[in-house]
Amino acid sequence: MALNNSTNSNGANGKYAAEAHGLNIYYGAFQAVRDIRLQIERQKITALIGPSGCGKSTVLRAFNRMNDLIPVARTEGNVLFHGKNIYDPDVDAVEVRRRVGMVFQKPNPFPKSIYENIAWGAKINGYKGNLDDLVEESLRGAALWDEVKDKLKESGYSLSGGQQQRLCIARAIAIKPDIILMDEPCSALDPIATLRVEELMKELTEHYTIIIVTHNMQQAARVSDYTAFFTVKDDRTGYLEEFGVTKEMFTRPKSQVTEDYITGRFG
Repeated sequence: MALNNSTNSNGANGKYAAEAHGLNIYYGAFQAVRDIRLQIERQKITALIGPSGCGKSTVLRAFNRMNDLIPVARTEGNVLFHGKNIYDPDVDAVEVRRRVGMVFQKPNPFPKSIYENIAWGAKINGYKGNLDDLVEESLRGAALWDEVKDKLKESGYSLSGGQQQRLCIARAIAIKPDIILMDEPCSALDPIATLRVEELMKELTEHYTIIIVTHNMQQAARVSDYTAFFTVKDDRTGYLEEFGVTKEMFTRPKSQVTEDYITGRFG
C-alpha cells in the first residue's frame, strides 16, 4: 500500500511529520526501549539526546524501519506517517525508507562518481526527469555545488570528510524525502565541517523535517527546535524522560534527571 501524500492527514492541520505511540523495541528477549511517545513537528529539527545505551539511535531507526534489517529486532506500537502506521503489514518498508531518508554517523558515499552518488538512487526509484538538473539541485540543496561542479566525474571518496557528509545529505534529498534522519552526523567531522553541516541542517528545514541523534549538548542546543531526552532504567531499558522545546529544556528542565544530564553531572 502506498503511503498518503496529503500534508493534512497527519496531526492537526499537518503539524506533525511523524508520531510514535506506545513504541516498544526488542532485540531478542532484551527490551531496548519502552513505551516511547513522540510527536515530530513538521519542518523543525528534533534532537534525541541521552547517555550511551539509552536507545536513542534505536528510536531514530524506528522512523524508517531500519531496525527491520536486524534479524533479532522486533517493534511493537505505532509510528504514524501521514496518518498511516508504517508497521502495518500492507506498508512497504522500501517505500518508507524512500520517504524517510537517513544520514549516518560516518560519511558513506557510494564507490561511484559524485554525479552517480546523487543520480543512482533517483534512477532506481524510477525518476523520469532531467538527471543533470536533479544532481545540481540536490548538490545546491546540500551547499556543495560550488565546490564540486567542475569535478562531478571524480570519485565521492576524493572529497574531504565534511564534503562527503554533505554529499550523503545531497544523496538523501535527491529522492525527495519528507523526513531526514541523522545519526550523529558530525561525530567524525572537525569543528569547521561540523559548523557547516549545522548551518545546512537549519537551511534544510525550509523543505524538510529533521530528526538528529547527538551526544553533543552544545550541538543540540544550537540546532534543534525540540529535544527528547532518553535515559535508562535499572533493567537497561531506555525510556523517554522529557520532551519539549529545546530552549525551555536547556534553561528550565522539568526533571532533575534531565538537569543532571544537561549540566554534565552524569552521562
